[in-house]
Amino acid sequence: MPKLTKSLIEKFELPEKRAHIWDNQIKGFGVRISTKGKKTYILKYRVGGGRSGRQRFFTIGSHGTVTCEQARERASKLLTDVADGKDPQSDKEKHRNAATMNELWERYCEEHLPKKKPKSQEEDIRNWKNAIKPVIGRNKIEDITRQDIEKIHRNYIDRPYQGNRVYSLLSKLMNLAEFWGYREDFSNPCRHIQKYKEESRERYLSENELERLGNVLKSFQTLHKMNLYIVGAIRLLLLTGARVNEIITAKWEWVDFDRRVINLPDSKTGKKALFLSNTAVDILKDLREIPEKEDNPYIIRGRKPNSHLACISKAWQRIRKEADIEDVRLHDLRHTAASIAVGQGTNLPIIGRLLGHSQASTTQRYAHVDIDPALTAANKIGKVVSGALGIAEQ
Repeated sequence: MPKLTKSLIEKFELPEKRAHIWDNQIKGFGVRISTKGKKTYILKYRVGGGRSGRQRFFTIGSHGTVTCEQARERASKLLTDVADGKDPQSDKEKHRNAATMNELWERYCEEHLPKKKPKSQEEDIRNWKNAIKPVIGRNKIEDITRQDIEKIHRNYIDRPYQGNRVYSLLSKLMNLAEFWGYREDFSNPCRHIQKYKEESRERYLSENELERLGNVLKSFQTLHKMNLYIVGAIRLLLLTGARVNEIITAKWEWVDFDRRVINLPDSKTGKKALFLSNTAVDILKDLREIPEKEDNPYIIRGRKPNSHLACISKAWQRIRKEADIEDVRLHDLRHTAASIAVGQGTNLPIIGRLLGHSQASTTQRYAHVDIDPALTAANKIGKVVSGALGIAEQ
């Protein structure tokens, strides 16, 4: 057998049936030539010990794409692996059949995503669809590298908050890939990648801004420029310090007028109560008295039967423009409620209780004990907000 060279391979005549040329220096290294003239570098070896071992063929690459010397070097390394007890062809087949990131996502949706809250589920689905799937969806899970993660993360350098949410999803996917056996333990490629620094945004409405907002809300309500439930929702956001979703999805059955609370069975921080000032109670009663053709379980009812308003952000854009507070987000109404409470001398633990902050979660079991201080804080907020918005307490 001659030593394989480029010139020798190219001189070989077209065979009537598939033929092989074997190298005389590296055992098992050769070229397979098809009847159509395609030349492919291969390595023939045995696994399981000696001549009795199982014979295997490993395809190195096509002649022309891979040079003869490159193929020779690759063959030599493969034989070293075989000597160490490995089976390169078996490893290649396993990799070919290995799960992709798309398959990992499918399992994530089946086994992990349902454990998360609806808003978090929506965010994960959006981040997967827009940020992760287009870049590495078809990649093998075991092939994902730190460079792949960095590539996705860099796309959000100008959107740090969003970038960190995408990073968190990637990290969770990789941790689960280890747990489910798709990757080796401690191989998470997200490790050592720094999250972006997020600048906290604290925007509070001043008394003058509250007055302008109150005037706009009254104008929209009086002139029927806007759904009365939207106006009521915005007022309740300011009066309770609740999150937007907590107000628009609240049901009448959760309202306890005697104890003056809305008992939310679930929220971002779990089960919690929204404490109602006198003004908030009046607003709820007014909403309840709005004549409607049919019953609806939701306080902030939607246009369709038995539904709540899906979104009030577009309406808020109109309101804040009219009130000349265009930089104020709906979530800033929650910040404003907290700032009013601080300004009225309410201590931080009570504010945490009032807003349902997660750090106050240990006090949730004692709700029946500390309800009076929280209601006192709610009324302090109510007096300031009602005065600024021009709502007379009844």
